[in-house]
Amino acid sequence: MSRRILLGIALGAVSPLVLSDDTLEEIIITAALTANESSITERPVHVITANELTKQGTQSIGEALDALAGVSSTDFGGAVGQPVIRGLTGNRVKVLQNSMVVRDVSALGPDHANDIDLHNVQQIEVVRGPSALLYANGTSGGIVNVVDNTIARSPISESSLEIGAEAQSVNDGSAFSAIWQGNVAGLNTSYAFKTFDANPYDVPMGAILHSEEEHHEEEHEEEHEMEHEEHEEHGMDMLANSDQKSESHRFGVSKTGDWGYVGASFQQLTSTYGVPFHSEAAHSYHEGEHGEEHDEGHEEGHEESHEAGHEEHGEERIFSSTESDVFTIEGSYNVGGGLLNSINYSLRNTDYMLTEQHAEEAHEEEEHEGEEHEGEHAGHSEEPTIFSNEATELSVIFDLGGDDSASRVVLNHVVEDISILGEEVFMQPVESTETTVGFFTGLELSNWHLDVGARWDSVERQGFAAEHHEEEEHEEEHEGDHEEEHESMPFTFDDDSLSLAGTLSTDLNDSTELALGLASVAKMPSSVELFMNGAHLASARFEVGDADLKTERSNNLDLSINYEGDDWYARAAIYRNSIDNYIYLRDELEEEHEEYDGEEEEGHEEEHHDDHGGLILAEFTQADAVFTGYELEVGRSFTVASGILDFRLQRDAVSAEFSSGGNVPRVVPARNVIALDYSANNGLGASLEVVDVESQSDVALGETTTQGFTLINASLSKSFMLDSESVLTITAFGRNLNDEVARNHSSFVKDAIPLPGRNIGIRATISF
Repeated sequence: MSRRILLGIALGAVSPLVLSDDTLEEIIITAALTANESSITERPVHVITANELTKQGTQSIGEALDALAGVSSTDFGGAVGQPVIRGLTGNRVKVLQNSMVVRDVSALGPDHANDIDLHNVQQIEVVRGPSALLYANGTSGGIVNVVDNTIARSPISESSLEIGAEAQSVNDGSAFSAIWQGNVAGLNTSYAFKTFDANPYDVPMGAILHSEEEHHEEEHEEEHEMEHEEHEEHGMDMLANSDQKSESHRFGVSKTGDWGYVGASFQQLTSTYGVPFHSEAAHSYHEGEHGEEHDEGHEEGHEESHEAGHEEHGEERIFSSTESDVFTIEGSYNVGGGLLNSINYSLRNTDYMLTEQHAEEAHEEEEHEGEEHEGEHAGHSEEPTIFSNEATELSVIFDLGGDDSASRVVLNHVVEDISILGEEVFMQPVESTETTVGFFTGLELSNWHLDVGARWDSVERQGFAAEHHEEEEHEEEHEGDHEEEHESMPFTFDDDSLSLAGTLSTDLNDSTELALGLASVAKMPSSVELFMNGAHLASARFEVGDADLKTERSNNLDLSINYEGDDWYARAAIYRNSIDNYIYLRDELEEEHEEYDGEEEEGHEEEHHDDHGGLILAEFTQADAVFTGYELEVGRSFTVASGILDFRLQRDAVSAEFSSGGNVPRVVPARNVIALDYSANNGLGASLEVVDVESQSDVALGETTTQGFTLINASLSKSFMLDSESVLTITAFGRNLNDEVARNHSSFVKDAIPLPGRNIGIRATISF
């Protein structure tokens, strides 16, 4: 669909409407360290309200933010969507819950979901770029802060109950939720529950790219013929192994008063989701690993049995199960005098575990006897891999000064133990200790406002770094063994750094604000970047860390202008982010692999692991890089049929190149967004969003390009007053209504895993 046609339709639809003087309201940014209030047009801050989230249906946090200016998502199937801000992702973008970092294992792999529940959320705050240092736990990419009211910070005077249900078409998904809040024996009490269950999702017909190997056997075609027959009638196909199931519980209590508040909460999240990416290389790697476990007498029989088993059961299934328990104590004490105004404190303990397993899929109609199955496949069984993160974090914020020169001193201490145990032991346990001392202040200087932040970080990571040895020393002992080709020696990374950020802003007139942001922010190498060493089958890569990595330094310049009039508003930002020692995962090129194979043929038999069982060799390395980009947004509000219609045009683009030449891999392409949002006084609401993503041809060596695509999303909601205290709200939503084939360029598996096809859903909530 032509971008000009889309733009013309949108402009034509709103041109005859009557103008309104509606303006955007002030909201509280809970993560801000330099101010108590901020307009949603000020600085690089986005706020998504709870009402906006309910219009989208259940989805990952990356999907929920995907259409914001400068913000997108990198996916690994429907269950995994990690946020990307201005082209940066991974541990450069921190996901927070109530201003404290979510301690999961999403940084250990692109196939791991962020452990965050978007049910019963007040708002999501997004801060772009290194200026996030001025808000909370900032880093070079930005922060995403999910704010909920599990621990009530103000009194709950009346009890309330909300029950909801949801259904989606693309995955036959269903959800049920309940939220209760009340006051019990003088304690503010809340409980929230949600369960979500979804089958593998549909994609447009032809979106799944099959390799020749997947079709060369007639048995495979016959096996899937019945399975796809129904989907073909509707022009759809199904992405196998993209199912997901989750359940969350959140319970909190608090006590409030003029002195402040204190409270505690317990949160438990469990999920199971398929990893839809499966490569022949990963399967071959497992074959090599387990093939030598059988004696010669059993080899021939097992080979025949295994081949028959695959004819009967199909492809190998990879799935992940997660479980997390999070206990939090949070409070604020109002001192109310002199230099010190208040003390805010938080203590959080996280116990997170992700179990990744490999299993052979079976047809529903075929049942195996337990003893027979064990006898046939005992030698082929695979132990799960367990990723765990046990962390304790303490944060104390001292609020100093008055309204004209508010200042805060922040103390933060984290102890985090990350380990990977089981079938894929590719990183030994790592213990990290991080200590932060920060000072943040906001000053009024004549016609200018200055926000300044300084943060000192001390980081120590104790782990095991791989030592490389010549093949001759271990040839007999480790021949054919992928897991023990390197010895691991204890290693400690220890570094201190100082990060600085400042924003200088001024009002050019009553409607226009100009802001200049400067920041120099350090990012220490993560545990995975330092100590990773082994096969990560979910991404079909043999990943190798580097204990000699240096600390990144991001030097950022951000210039923005914001206009807000009676009916028009506009925002524009341009930035340049120069990152010294940028750390990234570099895939070995096919030419490099072939060159090494040629050397081996000439007699240079150094190590057998160069092939890595057919997996892609991917090494963490670093080089200086420069990210440049811009964000534009123009909108207008209208009064229509006793309601307000907001029209918005948006574009964002980022380019990233290494200083020595060449493109940074997996950088998001430019996007255009056209959006209409209508809200009436009678409880009727509607929205239409057209997201036009351009093609991406600025790729790194060995990286494939992606074609552009256009997604049309919409929602329609209506609230009904059942009585004086009960409200029923019904929301219908649709995503990718035009059923477009779409691939996320920032995804490691974009060629194998397309985005979902047309999805139509309905959500109903009733509150008492």
